[in-house]
Amino acid sequence: MAPLNRLKTVEFAHESTAPVSSVSPPAPGIRSLFVGLRGLRAGWRLLIFLGLLLVLIGGLALVRNGGLQGIRDAQKHVGSITVTPLLMGTSEAITFAILCFVTFIMGRFEHRKFSEYGLSLRQALGKDFGIGCLFGLFSIGGTLLAMYLLHGFRITGFALQGKEILYALTGWAIAFLLVGLFEEFLNRGYLQYTLASGIGFWPAAFVMSAFFAFGHAFNPHETLAGVASVMLFGLLLCLFLRRSGSLWCAVGFHTAYDWGQTLFGVPDSGIAPYHNLFNSAFSGPQWLTGGVVGPEASVLTPIALALVALVFSRCYRENRYPVQ
Repeated sequence: MAPLNRLKTVEFAHESTAPVSSVSPPAPGIRSLFVGLRGLRAGWRLLIFLGLLLVLIGGLALVRNGGLQGIRDAQKHVGSITVTPLLMGTSEAITFAILCFVTFIMGRFEHRKFSEYGLSLRQALGKDFGIGCLFGLFSIGGTLLAMYLLHGFRITGFALQGKEILYALTGWAIAFLLVGLFEEFLNRGYLQYTLASGIGFWPAAFVMSAFFAFGHAFNPHETLAGVASVMLFGLLLCLFLRRSGSLWCAVGFHTAYDWGQTLFGVPDSGIAPYHNLFNSAFSGPQWLTGGVVGPEASVLTPIALALVALVFSRCYRENRYPVQ
């Protein structure tokens, strides 16, 4: 045993006298700014995600418009452009594809499945989507019905005839589905998931709903009341996500609500309807009708959203969104 003990003593002495490497590991304090117990901190992952998204979408805009001057010229004519189903659908499809690509890249980096961010292909256009559509139609239909009973809204006739009805309703359904997919996945997909891992689900929901409202603040003729309602819409859609565990219910609601506004011929966030089924008219104070902004700026909209939240909470009692 003595020779072995001496060998250990020699080895220990040799190790203790070995020269220290010139490259030392980063100090724990500095490293903790970037890395937490779960790897790269949520804030840095959000910045990487947003950076990639802005670079790709910005680069596409530069190419399509022929440079910065082309983008400036296009912005001058935004208010005069007629938003058609084809124009809206094409734009939303492209940006949604870019969003999916960036989310996929981040998922690979973080070793997570794409479906963990809320859009499972297995659930696509399934039960949750259908329930969301029903709630969306109930919300806009109920709002306009109440407005009609208060003498603030009326349908004046058909705006389309024959095959145009089918073409318009189908085209808008597809376009608004793409709008719902892009806006919900942008506001309540990777960003919500990652931010929730850092500060919790509902604090993240408030932040993302404010971001959602901020994005709508630049729509033509938008008002403070309209922006406030969009914030409430965002929180309701976060409730859908929290209780159902996926974004499909929120996508269905978003799709059906926007489609319903076009169906009845009312403005959507300040954007005038085009190829709508009915012609309609508002009468009365702006707080009741929403004016040029549309029903979302009406005082009736928060009431409708609250009712939807109550009914939905009764149908979906458990939180199914994954805990970070």
